[in-house]
Amino acid sequence: METFTSYDGTELAFRTVGDGPPLLVLPGGPGRAAAYLGDLGGLAATRTLILPDTRGTGASATPADPGTFRVDRLVEDVEALRRHLRLDRVDLLGHSAGGSLALLYAAAHPDRLTGLVLVTPSFAAVGAASDLDAERVIAARAAEPWHAGAVAAYRKVKSARSFAEAAPHRLAFEPLMYGRWDDAARAHAAADPAQRSLAVSENYYAGYTPDTERLRRRLGALPCPVLLLAGELDLWPTAASATAAAALFPDVTLAVQPGGGHYPWLDDPAAFTATVEDFLHRTAAARAATTAATFSSR
Repeated sequence: METFTSYDGTELAFRTVGDGPPLLVLPGGPGRAAAYLGDLGGLAATRTLILPDTRGTGASATPADPGTFRVDRLVEDVEALRRHLRLDRVDLLGHSAGGSLALLYAAAHPDRLTGLVLVTPSFAAVGAASDLDAERVIAARAAEPWHAGAVAAYRKVKSARSFAEAAPHRLAFEPLMYGRWDDAARAHAAADPAQRSLAVSENYYAGYTPDTERLRRRLGALPCPVLLLAGELDLWPTAASATAAAALFPDVTLAVQPGGGHYPWLDDPAAFTATVEDFLHRTAAARAATTAATFSSR
């Protein structure tokens, strides 16, 4: 693990995995250490993944002020890491609640991004729905042997007033979050409690009210291309929610991974990595062509 000092003196940790152009990856949860991301299904074969632990999680320090866990305030941690890495601009990937953070970073620092990848992101930061058509997705999996217990737990998680109240029901609900409830998915889900900071989870959106008009205006003028990757079987966000949210961006590629859940790199690593790598490759090629055209016209 490497460390850097953020804007308020908090020591934050990150690790790098893989080889190739850098890709800064923001974990979700909210409040889950980046370890759950692994190597993103093998994406590290072509990209150097930069995986920070959100403040208060994993190897990162816990500040005295829990208010700094709030998603809009975490934007400055991302910017501090970019500066530490001495990257003028960066490809940014946000997963789940990390997608909300990535959206806020994009709105605040659009000139620092070359490409934005949103993997099964939360849209809470921009005040958009994430659960459109969720009941149909749930009903479509009724033949699964775990279905009745998972749906009962899902109802309890959704009605919980806090992450702590939802925590006892999360593991029973988790089959609905994976495209395949196999041994790999079970191990991934079982690791959640040890990787999660409930304090970060509780404060991530606490007191945050999005300025939806301003955010949508800024995202609507985003100069970099966006990949919005949803899972066909995901509940947060559903494919329907991702499709609706695609209208936020002027240059967006919407991809719905067949059979994918909330962690699509586990459900079909080859499909996931091909989609992300193809987007990043096309983005780099378009950027290079634009740069060449600019120089040739001088």
